[in-house]
Order: sequence, then C-alpha cells, then structure tokens
Amino acid sequence: MLIIFDWDGTILDSAEKIVSCMQLAAKDCGHPLCSNVEIRNIIGLELSLAIQTLYPDLSTAEVLLLREAYVKQFLLADIKPCGFFPGVEATLYALKEAGHTLCVATGKSRRGLDRVFGNLPVSNLFSASRCADETASKPDPLMLAQLCEAFAVAPEAALMVGDTEYDLEMASRIGMPSVGVSYGAHHSDRLRRWQPVAVMDAFEELVAIVAAMEAGRSSVLELGR
Repeated sequence: MLIIFDWDGTILDSAEKIVSCMQLAAKDCGHPLCSNVEIRNIIGLELSLAIQTLYPDLSTAEVLLLREAYVKQFLLADIKPCGFFPGVEATLYALKEAGHTLCVATGKSRRGLDRVFGNLPVSNLFSASRCADETASKPDPLMLAQLCEAFAVAPEAALMVGDTEYDLEMASRIGMPSVGVSYGAHHSDRLRRWQPVAVMDAFEELVAIVAAMEAGRSSVLELGR
C-alpha cells in the first residue's frame, strides 16, 4: 500500500516549536501575538498562507517580512531538534518491512523538509515526498495526486495519515482513505468530520489499521472472482 504521511504534528512532535517561533516572529515584526490555539489551527498550511490566515490585514510585503522572521526563529530553535511521537520510528520500520511504500506530504518547504531529513535515521524509509512550495498548499490535493501518479497507484488504493483537517480534507477531495491522529494540532472531533477510516490515539495502531484495510480489500477481491 502507498501510505502518505503528514510531517509536523503527525510524525514529528513540533507543534510547540511552531507556536513559539510564530509568536517570537510576530513580536519581532511588531504584530499582535496570536494565541497558541490560533497558531495550532494553521499548522499544516503553507507558511505564507498560514500567516495570511493569522493576519489577514497584512500587505504582501508584511507577510514576506513575517515569513522571514519566522524562518529565522525556526532555524535558531532547530539547534535542538524535535523528537518523534512515541512509537513512530518502530512503526515506520514495521510498515516498510511489510512491503508498504512510505511517502511524505507536508506544508513545509522543500528546504525545510530536506534539512530535517538530513538529521534523521528514518529518512531513507520514505520513497518520495512533496512539499507545499513545489505543489500547492493543503487542502489542495495536488501533492497527493502527484505521489499517486509517481507510483502508479489510484488514490482510493492509497492512505493519507495526518493530524489536521487539512490533511483529511485533502485526501477526501481526491477520494483517498485517511487516518487521523488525535495527539496532533487539531481536535479529533474536527478530524472525524472528514470520515477517516480511524482516528488513532497512538501511532502504533497504524500497523493493525493497515492490515485490516488490506484484509478487507482482499475479501472484496475474492468476492469479485
């Protein structure tokens, strides 16, 4: 199965860093500070779109300045890398060993994702990735469509795993099943609006969910013969 993962808030425990860096950047630029909840709500969007959502009255130039300030703060904070959520590393290895194709679809920039990948042992588990600055921001499903095309897999035969409604809406718009995680940026009630296969409380649950999905498909295929 082609399994596509969101990054921040799904695999990497980075929400607090994102919130802190956005607030520090806003302070540097002289803008009012958004609350933790407001910033968590935009995690997953492409950075400029996220800033425009938080500060809709900013000019294009002001958005660019705030973006640059955020990137500066994030690079400073990245001296201490974020960790994985519990069970992530072992689960990714288990899925890869079971023959699944693992990919990433993220609102991060290509530069940002490559920088993170360079410091992580699991980066070689992922066969491909797509970033918002080279495709389109979530919830536009372009990055999912490109990954499906790259591996010649129909969207309905793949799976999207994410922590925000942007991830699940993106999957829904292309007809791809999805699984949410309850420990990320968005509350599980928001995720369930998009009718995911499941909303997990722990990342390790994904192995059993994928196995059940594959068993269900096998049963359908057997009935069709």
